[in-house]
This record gives sequence, C-alpha cells and structure tokens, in this order.
Amino acid sequence: MSISFNGLGSGLAVSDIVDALVNAEQAPAEARLNTQESTLTTDISAVGALKSALQQVQTAMEALGDADNYQKRSASGNDDFISISADEDAQPGGYSVKVNNLATEHKILSEAFDADAAVGEGTMTFSSGENSFDIEVSDTATLSEIRDAINDSSDNDSINATIITDDTGQHLVLAAKNSGLENEIKVEVTDIDGNNTDTNGLSRLAFDSAGVQNASEIIAATDASITIDGSLTVSSSSNTFTDVIDGITITAKKAQGTDDDLSDISVTENNNNIQSGLNNFISSYNELLELSNNLGASSEDGAGVMAGDSLLRGVMSKLREQITDSVDLGNGNSLSLSQLGVEADRYGVLTLNTETLNEKIDEDVDLVQQFFVGTDEDEGGFAQSFDELMSFYTDSDGIIQNRIDSKTNQLEDIDEQRESLTSKMESLSDRLYAQYNAMDLLVASLNSTSSYVQAQLENMPGVVSNNS
Repeated sequence: MSISFNGLGSGLAVSDIVDALVNAEQAPAEARLNTQESTLTTDISAVGALKSALQQVQTAMEALGDADNYQKRSASGNDDFISISADEDAQPGGYSVKVNNLATEHKILSEAFDADAAVGEGTMTFSSGENSFDIEVSDTATLSEIRDAINDSSDNDSINATIITDDTGQHLVLAAKNSGLENEIKVEVTDIDGNNTDTNGLSRLAFDSAGVQNASEIIAATDASITIDGSLTVSSSSNTFTDVIDGITITAKKAQGTDDDLSDISVTENNNNIQSGLNNFISSYNELLELSNNLGASSEDGAGVMAGDSLLRGVMSKLREQITDSVDLGNGNSLSLSQLGVEADRYGVLTLNTETLNEKIDEDVDLVQQFFVGTDEDEGGFAQSFDELMSFYTDSDGIIQNRIDSKTNQLEDIDEQRESLTSKMESLSDRLYAQYNAMDLLVASLNSTSSYVQAQLENMPGVVSNNS
C-alpha cells in the first residue's frame, strides 16, 4: 500500500484527508434526501395515476348524464330525390314522399343594348323578397355601369346582375339569390321622361310579373312542392322542408317522374347511447380497479406503493358504495346499475348484461333516462351524484390535487436542503483545509527548528558525529 504525501511540512495527504472527512459528513445527509425524494416522487406518480383513472371513470359517466343523448331518432330514406334528418321531436313511424318540383330562382333578361349606348336617366327600384334598394342612373350610364351599380349597392343582398352579349348586343340579366315565389324580382323605374312603363329610355328595364314586363322572364320563380303519403301537398320557397313532419327535415334534390318510385322515410328511436355509455364506464372502472389493486397490493411478493394508504382505500370504498346504491325515482320506482345489467364478479370486475339492459329500456326508457339524468324538479340523477363524488377527489382543488401539491412543495424543500448541504460542505471543506494547512506550516516550522538545533549540537566541541 502506497501513501501519497503532499503536505509541505507534514508529508500528509491533506487533500485526501479533507475529501474523506467531507464525504463522511455529506454521504448520510445525501442518502436521506435521496430517500425522501424517491418516496415523494413515487407518491406523486401513484396518486397522479389514480387521479387520471378516476377522471376517466368520471368522464364516462358524464356522457350518461346528458339528456340530449337520450331517445334520439334515427331516420332512413335518403335517395336520389330527397335527403332527411331527424331530431328528438320526430316520432317513430313511416312516411312516403314525392317531390313534385324543386324551387327555382327567378331570372329575367333585358332587351339588347349597344355596349357604349346610354340606357336612360332616372331611378331604378329593385325588390326581391324582403329586400329592396334603389340606384340612380345618369343620362350617360351604359348597361355595364348599371350592372356594376346593382352589384356594388350596399343595400343589395338579393339580386345578382350580369351581362350576356349575343349577336344583337348586350343583355342585362338579373337573377334572384334566393328561390321561391316570394323572392320574385320586381324592377320599378322612375324615368326622366315621366313615362315609367313605356319602351323608351330607362323604362325598357322595368319588370313586374303582375304588371309591366319590358324585360323577358327566363326562369319563373317557383316554390318547391312535395306530397306526403299521397294526399298532403306542401310548398316551400326553398328546397328544404322543416317540421312539415314533426322533427324531420326533408331536402328535395330532384323531382320524381311518373315512373319513379316514391321516397320512403322511416324513423326509429335510438337509445344506443345507454349501452355504449355503460360499456365505456365499465371499461374505465375496470382499468381503475386494476390500478387500485396494483397500487394497494400487500402480499408476500411485495407491497404496492400505496399499500395501506387511506386515500386509496377511501376512494375505492366510496366508489363501490356509489355503484351499488339504488336511486329512488318516485311513484314507487327505483333503479340501480345492477338492475340495468351492470354485474360484478367476486373480484369486483364489472360486466354488462345487455339482455337485462335492453329489457329495461324496452320496458320504460323514460325511467332509465330519469335514473341517469334526473328530472326538472330534481337537478340531477345518478350521473350528477356520481360526478359530485368524483369531483371531491379529482377537482383542481380536490383532495388528490391537494396531496400532490403538498408533496411537490416537499420536493422543492428538498432542493433547498440540497443547496444548503452543498454550501455547508463547501464551508466544512474550506475550514478543514485551513486547519490542515496551518498544521502543515507548524510542522514545517518545527522540522526546521529541529534541523537547526541538531546542526548546532553537531558543531559543538566534543560531539562525535554518528556519520563516521
């Protein structure tokens, strides 16, 4: 074994000695902090996983508490002639529909004008549906300028103007933006010559299907028409028929000829949300149960990180109690998840008996909805009470987050302790170096004095040197 001597006076390995003394002081403190940090980090991770699993269960049950998800209507009957949709107001049943004709947008065409010719002077008033607007026409305005004035009018939201040029000249074409009789175009003219209906000047653009028609009608404005069940005929300014049949919207796409089959609409009640919602709930609950068993395990093979933890025991106990509770629905009625087919085995794992569930839905779907959603008098049913229980644990200010925050604060305190320990060890190292360096200087001084005294003694008369 070799020893490195690096003390100038003493020959001691001062650096090694100081490092060993500092490490002997630092190692137990660091080990304690590492153990605390590991314990806190493990706990934060465990309760964080528990919170996430609880939130998954909570979210699954929330869907079952939404009244809009119940008793939806599934409608079939889309074909080449109609498309349909249905809401909760639609009643189960079947209907036949024939599209007699589609709605059309009114379109009119003026006589031919030279491109550079002035049309006339005056005021033009356009109307279509509830929209009406005026434009002023100067004595030099051409047909294209009138077109631009129509399209650029800030009050115009009902008519598109364009120009078509053929062999005879330019024609002003006015097309209604909306279909139906109520959106028929009307053009009134106040002509500078005082005659507002003749075929001179600006009056040449006047049109009223019930009056003066100095422009030609290219496409007549028509309402869409359908016949329901062979006897009820309904008209609409658009091709969409809303609530002609309660809760059903019918959009006509194509008129049916005499040889075309009628369109058949079928409406059925859709309560698939109950089964899918319960399956989601059961899946998320079973995942939570597996996590809980792992976290709280206590056996010869080892203990879970939350074994014996009162938080884990408490939340799982409350959850099991909630799941097995029966809800009083009034009038002598009550329901529980088990009566809806949610069954638990001896390990607590849930499964869904769809046959039992479907029987309850067929028997009284309103009662099943009331169980989950509640009534107007009762603010909420099972889903709301379940959400309130879960929120106690999962909210941002809930019991689990409070624990996580507390442990996080303790982790931050450990960081501060590490910084303090580092500072303390630096001070200890500085102090030890100062002490050993002082000792080394003292030893060096003593060695020097010893050498001097020995030399003096050897030089004294009568002293015999041992070196001979």
